[in-house]
Amino acid sequence: MIRVTFLPDQVSVEAAAGEGWLSVAARAGVEIPTGCRMGSCGACTLELEDGAEIRACISTIAGDRAPATLDDCPHITAYVFRDPTW
Repeated sequence: MIRVTFLPDQVSVEAAAGEGWLSVAARAGVEIPTGCRMGSCGACTLELEDGAEIRACISTIAGDRAPATLDDCPHITAYVFRDPTW
């Protein structure tokens, strides 16, 4: 399992590698705006802690994260953009 933290809400949830970002966010009670659901409009853009931007509607949780410590699980932090014009 991978711990996913959504900012700015500071909500964390466990997710499986390959699970869709929108499904993980919904389970955590975090709303990610969507528009086209094809990745082209950019409404669902998330920024990961390494600065990479992804489209949540067409992306899944990557399983290539190493744990921070031996007693920890892998962790991903994602910042959710909320554009009031959508």
